Amino acid sequence: MTAFARAERAALADSLLAAGPDAPTLCAGWATRDLAAHLVLRERRPDAAAGILLKPLAGHTQRVQRRLAEGDYAALVEKVRTTPAWLRLTGADEAMNLVEYFIHHEDIRRAQPGWTPRDLPVSYEAALAGRTKASARLSARRFPATIIVDISGHEGTRVGRGGAEVTVTGAPGELLLFFTGRQEHARVEIDGPTETRERLRTAHLGL
Repeated sequence: MTAFARAERAALADSLLAAGPDAPTLCAGWATRDLAAHLVLRERRPDAAAGILLKPLAGHTQRVQRRLAEGDYAALVEKVRTTPAWLRLTGADEAMNLVEYFIHHEDIRRAQPGWTPRDLPVSYEAALAGRTKASARLSARRFPATIIVDISGHEGTRVGRGGAEVTVTGAPGELLLFFTGRQEHARVEIDGPTETRERLRTAHLGL
């Protein structure tokens, strides 16, 4: 099986080093050092990773992430680059990180002036397309309309709570960014009633 997550991990680490520790990202309030710390915490600090999703534990997560971000930046990025042994041995890297590393790599790239979309291999686009449907279903499950997700070159899906129809068309990676709350930075086309389109552009999408 092609290891897209491994290749994306390496490319993301390269972009972190090239940008430096204090460059902006699309993650509100996070510079590159904070994003790198988040990625390391997520894979290497299970005691703190739970707080990413569970609010009662968020304080501990934030403290650990802050300490990681304050350390040596090059060493931190090297930890991002290196797949932890438990992921290599279990073969879970692709399942856990295919979407995570693609999105966070774009969080770095698209926060820089003059960025352009990457020309992704067809096989990588296909792998991302397989994740796009699940992401759209989860993130738009409460949106008060029917969203037709038109994935360029791949079978689409319908999500949302039902009602007025709006169509979002784009490449798999662009749709993943859109349905993880990065609508402003995703290159997609939205067709449908004006009010529904505008509501979708500014909706809180994601977990």
